[in-house]
Amino acid sequence: MRWNIGRLFSAKSFRAKLVLVSVVCILIPALGTLVVYNYLTRDAVKDQAVQNADQTLKLVEGHVAGELQHMLYLMNYFTVNEEMNYTLRELASQAYERSRASVEQYTAGQLVIKSIDSLTAAGQKSFLTVVLKNGMAFTNYQLDEYDPQLLLGEPWLGGTQGAYGLQSHWVGVLPTVFRLEKSANPFQITVARPLRGYRQEITGYVVVTIMESQIRQYFNELPTKQEIMVLDQNDRIISHSDPVQVGKPFPYLKNALPQPESNIISINGDDFLLSRREITINGWTLVSLTPYKSAVAKINDIFESVFIFQLVSFVFFFLLLLLALRAFTVPLVKLDKVALRVQTGDLAVRSAIRGQDEVGRLGKSFDQMLDRISDMIVEITETQVRKREAELDMLQAQINPHFLFNVLNSIRMKVMGQGDRESADMLSSLSRLLRMTIQEKGLIPLHDEVEIVIDYVKLMNMRQKQKVSLEVDIAVEVFLERVPRFFLQPVIENALIHGLSQREGTIHVRAKADSDCIRLEVQDDGAGMDEQTLAQLRARMTGASSVHERETGKRSFSGIGLPNVYERLRMTFGESFRMVVDSEQGLGTCVTLYLPKNSTPKSDGMSEKEEESLDV
Repeated sequence: MRWNIGRLFSAKSFRAKLVLVSVVCILIPALGTLVVYNYLTRDAVKDQAVQNADQTLKLVEGHVAGELQHMLYLMNYFTVNEEMNYTLRELASQAYERSRASVEQYTAGQLVIKSIDSLTAAGQKSFLTVVLKNGMAFTNYQLDEYDPQLLLGEPWLGGTQGAYGLQSHWVGVLPTVFRLEKSANPFQITVARPLRGYRQEITGYVVVTIMESQIRQYFNELPTKQEIMVLDQNDRIISHSDPVQVGKPFPYLKNALPQPESNIISINGDDFLLSRREITINGWTLVSLTPYKSAVAKINDIFESVFIFQLVSFVFFFLLLLLALRAFTVPLVKLDKVALRVQTGDLAVRSAIRGQDEVGRLGKSFDQMLDRISDMIVEITETQVRKREAELDMLQAQINPHFLFNVLNSIRMKVMGQGDRESADMLSSLSRLLRMTIQEKGLIPLHDEVEIVIDYVKLMNMRQKQKVSLEVDIAVEVFLERVPRFFLQPVIENALIHGLSQREGTIHVRAKADSDCIRLEVQDDGAGMDEQTLAQLRARMTGASSVHERETGKRSFSGIGLPNVYERLRMTFGESFRMVVDSEQGLGTCVTLYLPKNSTPKSDGMSEKEEESLDV
């Protein structure tokens, strides 16, 4: 039987490609390895020695990186904790004298010191310093050991100028400055990070220091004869198993870099196996030197025993791989068949593939996507139906605007001519209010909407015996924000009729800008609602509100209740709009609306000339 290699590689089946690639990538290299094994023994011995050295170095790297990561963890607290950031910025913005600290400074300082103590209570010993440019300093050590204000004069602080966010400046190894540590630990390792204000100006520094001996202890615990050290970017020794070497240059690493295929270097006539690993946290390098003779002594015996075992186990595991590949690709084949049925328009089919691996999650996500598509089709259909019903209600409520305003204008002029100023003002308010109810302009400034509410309350006060007080508090930054017209009046009307029951009371209207939205509150001091009534109202807001109103047959001034307002704004802004109703019986009701900023709700497009023609 002839094999056409090109045809095999061009097969459309993923399973066939995977099996073929597995055979090629495993069989050919394995056979080649068995053939040339005797020729590669020397290189294999060397590679195994390098691997052993790398494993030991990797173990040490985990401990060293853990120490350095802990230093970053201590600094990150003061960068990502918003409450601590705010406290330090407030302290940095104040003038400070050590002998005349204010009560606020003392209280905030104790909070910072308490946080420092809790951070450094566990783990290896570390010296944490937070020093502000105004002279305030917070530490986890006594001031007689070291004055933290001396840090502001250190030249290496200039390296922090370009550090932003979680970036840090690793100072490296320095002579120990702490009085009680100098005799036992001559060197320290320091990292610093700037604290920045609201305008990214530097307001202070966070400095973390550990003793060099805390890194060296991991080197001395190794049972091998390896000589391990940590180098900075300039190949200067940061930490060494021999403390005498700390601070000295190590020139041999640069000589080894141009020859990555050879890890053997000669130092003073002796051959050493050099291994290195980069510490990704700060770009330092972990280097080990091992005498080459001791590194390869036991490896030669191991290779002879491994050869026979490799030959036998290869055949067994190769057959096992083929069976496993076939079993693993069964769900993919099934998922492909389901995708083909979906392509023909069958959205009811499901793969039913489940599992904890990638294929299982893919099958579950594929089924969830089909469920979501089906739900979206139903949701879009229902939304379009409700939208057409709402538009029909609005068309049915409209009357001829020109006829209405001409009549109102004639009545107002006649009343004013008779000297009845109060009635003329009432007609003017009614005219402005009715103009907003029937005009088709979709977007208006927030202050226009507030004026609508003010006119509406004036009219309601004229028709009822007990007056309602309307208190308006609108923030300047949202005064000109454009909002959908006539969305606030139904909320006020609900407060008048249901909250205050057309009796004396107060309604508060507040508006301010939050971080990503405009927050409007309408609060009354009326009768409020019990929990059952409040739950029913919340349920209606998410249901078919317009259908409910038509069934009850109740029409107020606008014909729009709270559920209709919710549905209208939800259709306008989508998921970014929220409406919260809170009420307590006997205390009143508060309706809070969250409108997204910089949104562009769809306008019905009435021209300015058409709007002006409706003015009285």
